[in-house]
Amino acid sequence: MTFSIHGLAVAGGIAIGRAVLVASSHVDVAHYFIQPEQVEAEIERVRKGRNAVVEELQRLQVEMPADAPHELTALLDVHLMLLQDEALTGGVKHWITERLYNAEWALTTQLEVVARQFDEMEDEYLRERKADLEQVVERILRHMKGVADPVTPSASSPRRKTQQELLLGDTQDVPLVLVAHDLSPADMLHFKQSVFAGFVTDVGGKTSHTAIVARSMGIPAVVGARAASQLVRQDDWVIIDGDTGVVSVDPSSIIFAEYGFRQRQVELERERLARLLHTPAITIDGQRIELLANIEQPGDSAAAVRAGAVGVGLFRSEFLFMGRSGKLPDEDEQYRAYCEAIAGMQGLPVTIRTVDVGADKPLDKGHKDGHLNPALGLRAIRWSLADPAMFRTQLRAVLRAAAHGKVNLLFPMLAHTHEIEQTLAQVDLARAELDARSVPHGPVQLGAMIEVPAAAIMVRSFLKYFDFLSIGTNDLIQYTLAIDRSDEAVAHLYDPLHPAVLRLVADVIAAGQALGKSVCMCGETAGDVGMTRLLLGLGLRSFSMHPAQILAVKQEVLRTDTRKLAAWVGQMLDGNAPAAALAS
Repeated sequence: MTFSIHGLAVAGGIAIGRAVLVASSHVDVAHYFIQPEQVEAEIERVRKGRNAVVEELQRLQVEMPADAPHELTALLDVHLMLLQDEALTGGVKHWITERLYNAEWALTTQLEVVARQFDEMEDEYLRERKADLEQVVERILRHMKGVADPVTPSASSPRRKTQQELLLGDTQDVPLVLVAHDLSPADMLHFKQSVFAGFVTDVGGKTSHTAIVARSMGIPAVVGARAASQLVRQDDWVIIDGDTGVVSVDPSSIIFAEYGFRQRQVELERERLARLLHTPAITIDGQRIELLANIEQPGDSAAAVRAGAVGVGLFRSEFLFMGRSGKLPDEDEQYRAYCEAIAGMQGLPVTIRTVDVGADKPLDKGHKDGHLNPALGLRAIRWSLADPAMFRTQLRAVLRAAAHGKVNLLFPMLAHTHEIEQTLAQVDLARAELDARSVPHGPVQLGAMIEVPAAAIMVRSFLKYFDFLSIGTNDLIQYTLAIDRSDEAVAHLYDPLHPAVLRLVADVIAAGQALGKSVCMCGETAGDVGMTRLLLGLGLRSFSMHPAQILAVKQEVLRTDTRKLAAWVGQMLDGNAPAAALAS
């Protein structure tokens, strides 16, 4: 019977194949009280289970294939970190010692306590890490009970030859799609050995690990598909539409043929885009456009070069600080990380944004933030200026790395002139400290993020202090429209085409042009192909985005004549419904 399941589209493309189901990994847990003399034995049971999982994940890291996505390595690190987290292990000991819970009961009770802390976090990425915690606990429980891992796919599963199989042409090599309640990073690594055309999971969001890894592997994926793992049967034909979030199960021949055609079109489009890799991004009327990459880890720079980026427009340095149980990276560790990114870019420029954490992104998992609205609290540059010693440690590391390549230094969430002056004073102090130690350092261009409406409005004052600007549309839209984009109740009001947002963006670009200073855009809007012509018409000449988006944006650039956009852009800025005008 043909039916459709709807979820979240997190990795684009079309995948067609047979369903391989991964059994639910939930383990039944017994609840009973123990005797005081059994406490040490129960604690030891948990310790052995945890150590077994640590050994398993470390073995997976050692056996990691050379072509495994960098994101997968990072997520295994997250699971290892969670296994060592005192918030988990210390709490389990408490329940066993003080309440005399059996080991499994204590473990699941502490899971609920820590999971609630994740639920209260404002940041979507950190909220998604609750799923990682749940998977870590399940692995411990499995080792404690001696339960086998979820079923892995069998290459010899029975197959029905159907008209769809004949349409594919090769009945001996039918593609497979993975359907599961959820997938851990370790699962993903196991399944990397098999060739899956796509993934479907019951749970997850756009920043869940399944989504992150699927995007890094270039595999279509739909998450949050509710009961997909219960509705889909082993060996069902499944079509995953990673662009719309629709999963079609046992489709008719007509639907199958339609998606097969779309799939071939997607592949042809990718091949066409790949031919643009070495083509300069120049508009029809000769405007040279800078297409840069956003990265989170030093190792991401290699992927940026392969995607044709002409530099890194945003290195989110906070990912070096997060998930370390409060132990911040020291100057040498940061210096090595920045040098790795610079070396990976092979002489192309790297823009490093200073750490953007605080409030909704606590570094110490045991710390509970008390702000009523963390998005408006002590975060980004405010957090850095509140801890000058930490701030200068990062600044010294960046300045040292600048001796090895072209580096730009970018400061987030500035809104006040006194913040600018304090920030620049810290840079001068960092240079002086390096000079006092006779440590080599290099020149850096200094830039400001324009992500607070106040900064956009007083942009001309900002340009007196900085060499360049970078528009962070994610926060600029959120703050301009008073919309919490992580709140599902109001997320539909988050609108990049709101006239107020467009006017702020236009003013910032115009101010930069007037003074001959570069203005880049590094938010999600920069990688949205549907926005490219509008941004070019507004005068934007520097875009920074996920490496996977670069070629599609380049194609739009090559098709555009900016001389013909002025009147249309004027209508967009003056109109009340820019979205309708953009679609026309």
